[in-house]
Amino acid sequence: MNTLKFKTNIKCSGCIATVTPKLNALTAEENWQVDLTSPDKVLSVEGDVTPEQVEKALAEVGYKAEIL
Repeated sequence: MNTLKFKTNIKCSGCIATVTPKLNALTAEENWQVDLTSPDKVLSVEGDVTPEQVEKALAEVGYKAEIL
């Protein structure tokens, strides 16, 4: 299982609520988190997913993710 980290434009708990269904569909629940205190709003995803899958899932709900 790999851990991927992304710089995102997720800014608040409302944003997290929007992306939750997409990220939960990619990974098991609880296998991702967003550090809202980080300037880059770092999203960490654990699982057998590719960076492209995560980027596409976020783009579908209007957010950006850039692999770190």
